[in-house]
Amino acid sequence: MPIIAPSLLSADFLNLGKDIDMINNSEADWFHLDVMDGCFVPNISYGMPIVAQIKKRAKKFCDVHMMVVEPQRYLEDLKNAGADSLTVHYETGYHLQRTLSAIRALGMKAGLAINPHTPVEMVQDIIHDIDLLLVMSINPGFGGQQLLPMTYNKIRQAREMINKAGANTLIEIDGGVTLDNAAAILAAGADVLVAGNTVFSSSDPADTIKRLKQAGK
Repeated sequence: MPIIAPSLLSADFLNLGKDIDMINNSEADWFHLDVMDGCFVPNISYGMPIVAQIKKRAKKFCDVHMMVVEPQRYLEDLKNAGADSLTVHYETGYHLQRTLSAIRALGMKAGLAINPHTPVEMVQDIIHDIDLLLVMSINPGFGGQQLLPMTYNKIRQAREMINKAGANTLIEIDGGVTLDNAAAILAAGADVLVAGNTVFSSSDPADTIKRLKQAGK
């Protein structure tokens, strides 16, 4: 069964507690939390204080996706805020293996995200340092975009690379995940589906989560 991670970026922030409770009571597995700085991506979301408030109410795994420059500056703060996994971007540049090791040393799962233009093979040498490979299926920064068709081939390439290396890395897909394409994404080799607009624009978000969960059958 796939791991379903609703993205709170699409939640109603005037009623955030209600949306958190909905996820707690649904078949979702994780909370997906997007931290954006307005520099790495052209948008600003929320930071450590909001993550900490979400963690107080969330009863499930908190999967934090850092779309920021110099993510290494914030690892300990996000751990203290309640992150269970922390994903940084390959494109942020320097000393990625050191950053991934630091995330694990703090007791979190270490994730690495790649943007649509970044080839999967760029992470081959550090695949054993990654608990989670997040393949961006849109250009990051805003929800509600359509999944890029190249994504399916990248998932297949990532699955082949992980299997060949004998690694246990999960493949997470973020962006444009819908009820119409979830089964194909999972068939290509993905393990984790991030869904924001699909869940929170639904008339019955909990049922939509259930249907996404069943897409892997």
